Amino acid sequence: MSHKVMVTGADGFIGSHLTEELVKAGEKVTAFCLYNSFGQLGWIDTLPKEIRSEIEIFTGDVRDPNGVRTAMRGQEHVYHLAALIAIPFSYHSPDSYVDTNIKGTLNVLNAARELGTQRVMVTSTSEVYGTALYVPIDEKHPYQGQSPYSATKIGADRLAESFYRSFDLPVSIVRPFNTYGPRQSQRAVIPTIITQLLAGQTEIKLGKLSPTRDFNYVKDTARGFMAIANCDAAIGQEINIATGVEHSIGDLANELIAQINPAAHIVCEEERLRPEKSEVNRLLGDATKIMTMTDWRPQYTFEQGLAETIEFLRNNLDQYKPGQYIL
Repeated sequence: MSHKVMVTGADGFIGSHLTEELVKAGEKVTAFCLYNSFGQLGWIDTLPKEIRSEIEIFTGDVRDPNGVRTAMRGQEHVYHLAALIAIPFSYHSPDSYVDTNIKGTLNVLNAARELGTQRVMVTSTSEVYGTALYVPIDEKHPYQGQSPYSATKIGADRLAESFYRSFDLPVSIVRPFNTYGPRQSQRAVIPTIITQLLAGQTEIKLGKLSPTRDFNYVKDTARGFMAIANCDAAIGQEINIATGVEHSIGDLANELIAQINPAAHIVCEEERLRPEKSEVNRLLGDATKIMTMTDWRPQYTFEQGLAETIEFLRNNLDQYKPGQYIL
C-alpha cells in the first residue's frame, strides 16, 4: 500500500536519496525544496527522468509555518530532513541554526498535530551524543551539546519527544550516524579527501586525524528511514542508524590515498580544527534497536560504499572545489 509522503530537505544529500528510494518503493512523493529565485532544486534536478517525473515539488522554507502547513496538507507520512548541518558554520552563525533546526522542526510538528499526519520522522544526528562516554553508543547515552549545531539538534529532538508525550503525535526520532556517499557536499570529510586526490593534489588538507566515526552509506541510511516509518512500534522512539564499526579519519584518509594516489600525503591545516572542547573524538553506534524493531541491516560494506562514492565524484568533479575549505 502506497502513501502520500513528503520529504523536507529533499534537495539535499540524504533527502534526495530518500526521495529517490521512496519513489522506487511506489510512494507518492512530494519534495519540499528550499525556495530560490533561480528555480533550482538541488540534487532533485539530477535524478533520472523516470524518477524526477514521479515527484511533486513544493518550494518553500521550513522556517515559514504557513508554507510548511500548506505543503503538509494531505500528506500521510512526513520525513523531516531540512536542516543546517555544517558544524564550523554553526560557530559563527548560531542564530540561523536555531531558526532552521529548532523553529523549523516546531513548524513541522505543529502542522502535523493540526493536520492529523499519520507519521512524522524527525531527523536527528549522532552529534547529539558528543564524544562517546561509552561504546557502542545506544539511545540511552547522555546528550552533549559540543557545538551550536548539535545543541539545536538536541533541542529539536526534545521538541519532537514533547509532542509525542504531550499530544500523542505519532513521531519517531531517526538518528543516523555519519552518512556518506554520492551527492555529499565537500564540507564532509570523505568528499574533501576524495576530491583533492582526484584533482591530483599531493598535499591532502585535513583537520584532526584521530577522531573516529561510524560511517553509513547513504542508501542504507535512506532504507533505515523507510523501515522506521513502516514500524508502528517505532512511534515515540528515538532510533540509531549505525553500522557498529568505527574508522579513524587518519585511517580513512590513508585508505583513500592508497586507492587513488599513493604519492599523496596528509597535511593538518589549522583552520580545519574544531575548538578542543567541541571536537567529537569518538562515535561508534549501537544498532540493536533498529535491528530488533525492523528488518533493516546495512547492505553496503564500507569498501563498496567508498567505491561508489569515488566513482560519483570522479564523474562530477566539476561541481566541487578541491582543496578549498568549505564550512
